[in-house]
Amino acid sequence: MTKIVVVTSGKGGVGKTTTSASFAAGLALKGFKTVVIDFDVGLRNLDLIMGCERRVVYDFINVIHNEANLNQALIRDKQSDNLYVLAASQTRDKDALTQEGVERVLNDLAGMGFEYIVCDSPAGIETGALMAMHFADEALVVTNPEVSSVRDSDRILGMLGSKTKRAIEGKEPIKEHLLITRYNPNRVQDGQMLSLEDIQDILRIKLIGVIPESESVLQASNQGTPAVHLQGTDVSEAYKDVIERFLGNERPLRFIDAQKPGLLKRLFGR
Repeated sequence: MTKIVVVTSGKGGVGKTTTSASFAAGLALKGFKTVVIDFDVGLRNLDLIMGCERRVVYDFINVIHNEANLNQALIRDKQSDNLYVLAASQTRDKDALTQEGVERVLNDLAGMGFEYIVCDSPAGIETGALMAMHFADEALVVTNPEVSSVRDSDRILGMLGSKTKRAIEGKEPIKEHLLITRYNPNRVQDGQMLSLEDIQDILRIKLIGVIPESESVLQASNQGTPAVHLQGTDVSEAYKDVIERFLGNERPLRFIDAQKPGLLKRLFGR
C-alpha cells in the first residue's frame, strides 16, 4: 500500500528540501520504491540537491496538464534504483497545480508500485503548500530551534488538522512527526536557541529526530548529493536514525548534548 508523506513547515529556509531528499533517499536505501515530488512550482530546488537538474526534460506540471506522462517525467536517481524524482516547473506559477491533477498523479504513482511518495512542500501557506499536504497520510514537520520557525510550524499543524483530505472527510488524522534541524546544543546551552523541551512544549507532537547544525549540509547541496549519503558525518547518521524511527524501530537520540570545551580552550579561550 502506498504511503504519502509531506515534508512541510511554515517558514522558508529550515531544511525542507534537504530533508525531503535525504528522507526519500534513506527509504530507497532500505529497499522501498520511493518517489520524491517537488511542489515548489517556479522555484524548484529539489533537482539541484538530488543532482539531476540537467536531466529534467518534463516536470510535474507537464504531467498534471497531460503534456507528458509519468514515464517521461520521472528521473531515476543515479545512486539508487529504488528512487525517482519528479521535478517542479521553473516557468509556471503555483496556480498550475490543480487538486484533481495532483490526485491523478498520486494515484498513477501508486499504480506503478511506489511504496512511498514524498512531497517536498514549498514554504508558506499558499497553494503549493496546501496541495503538498492535502493527500498526505503522514507529515514531517520541519522546524529550526528559533521562535519564528516554531510559531510557523504551529500554524502548519493547524492546517494539517483542518485543510487536508483526511481532516475534511473526518478520517483518521495525519500522523505528525516533529523534525528539528540545525540544532546546536552548545548554542542552546548559551540561551541562543530553543531547547528540545521548549519546542516540544509548544508543538506537542512526537519528535522523530534532531539534525545537527553542520557545514556538511551545504557541502552535500553543492555536490548535488542528499546529505544522508555523506558517510561518517553526524548529519548522515541523524537522517538514518530518522528513517529507522519512521519505520518503527527504536533509536536513541544523538547529537543533542553540548560538548565540553577541551583544556586548552578553557585555559586560552580558543
